[in-house]
Amino acid sequence: MKTLDKPVPPGGTIGIIGGGQLGRMLGQAANALGLKALIYNDAHGAPAFQVTPLQLTAPYDDCATLAGLANVCDVVTFEFENLPADAIAFLGERVPVRPGARALATTQDRLTEKSFVASLGLKTAPFFEVSSPEQAREAFARLSGEGILKTRRLGYDGKGQVRVISAEDAALGFAALGGKPCILEGFVTFSFEASVVAARGADGSFAAYDPPENVHEHHILRRSTVPGRLTAAQVTEAKTIARKIADALDYVGVLAVELFAAPDGSLIVNEIAPRVHNTGHWTLEACACSQFAQHIRAVAGWPLGDPTRHADAVMENVIGEEVHAWESLARSGALHLYGKTDAKPGRKMGHVTRLKPLTKA
Repeated sequence: MKTLDKPVPPGGTIGIIGGGQLGRMLGQAANALGLKALIYNDAHGAPAFQVTPLQLTAPYDDCATLAGLANVCDVVTFEFENLPADAIAFLGERVPVRPGARALATTQDRLTEKSFVASLGLKTAPFFEVSSPEQAREAFARLSGEGILKTRRLGYDGKGQVRVISAEDAALGFAALGGKPCILEGFVTFSFEASVVAARGADGSFAAYDPPENVHEHHILRRSTVPGRLTAAQVTEAKTIARKIADALDYVGVLAVELFAAPDGSLIVNEIAPRVHNTGHWTLEACACSQFAQHIRAVAGWPLGDPTRHADAVMENVIGEEVHAWESLARSGALHLYGKTDAKPGRKMGHVTRLKPLTKA
């Protein structure tokens, strides 16, 4: 197996699994640092293919292609976490994969993830395992109110989940989700949503960006604003939470922790994303080192960049047919379009970031 005893030098190759907008921006960041980006996607025409000539197209569990990827890359990373565990294990035997298999396994399963977070002494919503209709009814009886039933694996932007308001509703919801292993989460009272995007280097170094306040519409991120309503003490706590999680996973790369800010001032961990994150896109304009450059630095073994914010920022997603107003959006701020051809409802087509003079978080 290849090892990464020294930082990947300029001219080295970073393998990126996944060809969506995150892979695209990671590829651009690698190029800017003088590194080559090789994008591996399971379908042709991926947006990330537009930023590098180094491309592989094959199913993510194609062992021959994975072996070829390992042969030509110094290190491999990924833009999304829903990858076949066996494939990543196969790849990890041949080339360093960052972040590692433990982070992937922990965050692919919502029950495993919640249990891990709770084991660190961090606050989460009430949660219960649901693997049968009977267990669904029993779990609901242990809640103090309504809940959300989610599949333990896969699902994002509101997919793979149903709201339940009774024990029988929970059993029916389990059936509606295909009888797949699920987790029932209780509702939590919160004032607003926030997140913290942070990086950990292979040497244990750590750097966190200021946490934005986030607004979702129809389960899709609409807007991230920094600074938000978090107090200085909450900002410090959010960064501490991210470091505790990253250290416990021996994580290398950028990760995001989604948070609920409760009325009593406490922070409740919602989800961990083992990758660069939509709520960190504002760092492209508002920080000297963006989350994408930071991730490439971390996985390549380079020193982490400075996450300090030099401007206030509001980042808004461009969703579906909103992309047709690209000229107006381009006048309003820093516009990033992802090279997608079909403006489907709910599809993230790009984002725009507007800066203001810096104020303290």
